[in-house]
Amino acid sequence: MRKLKQTDPEIYNLIKEEEKRQEEVLEMIPSENYTSKAVMEALGSVLTNKYSEGYPKKRYYQGNTIIDSVEILAEERAKKLFGVSYVNVQPYSGSPANTAVYLALLKPFKDKIMGLSLAFGGHLTHGSPVSISGKYYKVVPYHLDKNGLIDYDEVEKLALKEKPKIIVCGATAYPRIIDFKRFGKISDRVGAYLLADISHIAGLIVAGAHPSPVPYAHIVMTTTHKTLRGPRGAIIMVTGEGLKKDSQLGEKIDKAVFPGLQGGPHDNQTAAIAVSLLEAGFPSFKKYSQQVVKNAKVLAEELRKFKFNLVSGGTDNHLLLIDLSNRKVNGALAAFALEVAGIVVNKNAVPNDPMPPFYPSGIRLGTPVLTTRGMKEKEMVKIAEWINQVIEEIKGGRLQNGFGKLTTREKRSEFWKEFKRKIVRNKKLLEINRQVKEFCSNFPVP
Repeated sequence: MRKLKQTDPEIYNLIKEEEKRQEEVLEMIPSENYTSKAVMEALGSVLTNKYSEGYPKKRYYQGNTIIDSVEILAEERAKKLFGVSYVNVQPYSGSPANTAVYLALLKPFKDKIMGLSLAFGGHLTHGSPVSISGKYYKVVPYHLDKNGLIDYDEVEKLALKEKPKIIVCGATAYPRIIDFKRFGKISDRVGAYLLADISHIAGLIVAGAHPSPVPYAHIVMTTTHKTLRGPRGAIIMVTGEGLKKDSQLGEKIDKAVFPGLQGGPHDNQTAAIAVSLLEAGFPSFKKYSQQVVKNAKVLAEELRKFKFNLVSGGTDNHLLLIDLSNRKVNGALAAFALEVAGIVVNKNAVPNDPMPPFYPSGIRLGTPVLTTRGMKEKEMVKIAEWINQVIEEIKGGRLQNGFGKLTTREKRSEFWKEFKRKIVRNKKLLEINRQVKEFCSNFPVP
């Protein structure tokens, strides 16, 4: 067979362009990371060719003896790494994994999910009304307090009042330590299952850089492609506490994943997950994860020096959430301008955000990728300077003043187009972009 370059030069060239882009920019989206060559090798292996509907030793297809060994190895590595009793490594990604848990335990349109509100840093699958989690189940959202921290007193009051069947603890834009023990006490008090969604912090947890929910939660779900540095995928785990509460919990989740929600697993993905779990047990991974947090804390402190308003005042993990309202800059515009300068973050809503989701007031950024490339504290100082220079360049002026008063989609769209036309030619940002490329050349992508 011919190689990709000969078979499909268009796709080949696009992949090479993306490879070049990743090498030349500062990737700071906290849900992204760079996998190892070993993970990529497993993901692109001949396991792509196999179909393995079912579970190890209980398949609906022949020829799965080797695949069974791969999946069992992935399960055993996850059990050892996280200290859990049961593991399912088949979910295609995090959203289906959370949905599988709900499918296993909840009655549609009757039972309640209690999760952190999307507008306050929760995930779509924690009960957002635009997600299946919010459309098929009753939802009780909880929020952050005025300091940008989870309001545990509110969580307890709501749980006692609403009696949810599942309480979800975890977030997609929360920069602080999560008190899993307090959540465990609350869930026990109301008889709810506690689902800990650790997708963002799984790598930090196995490295000891963040407390583990395993002693307190009944179910733990994580994606594998963020701080864990694996392929895109997910794992559902049942803890000892979970089996005490419901001895059939693992079986219920298995049936929800397959045949309830999915068909055959992606065997190449399973193998790549197994590789990443092995790597996460190395001493070097622990050192890496600790550096991720060190870098995030330094970056936060440097940005605070430039008067950036960090939600909760800083960070305890790998990410920062910044409210740009005091800088008179909209998050969507800031994210675009930063990308022009070679710094890739994502626009993000902040607590009590008056702006719509597509034009939120904040940006979310993190240090996993930077740390994977070998950057440390002194590099964070320089990156903070560049971020401040970009925001200073675009704040105020006709392109910013009054943006929040544009109330129609058409007016905002027109404004957005004008902003993009001007910003892609901005000399200051293009000069920062040049500096960033030179800077990145000293930190090769794995």
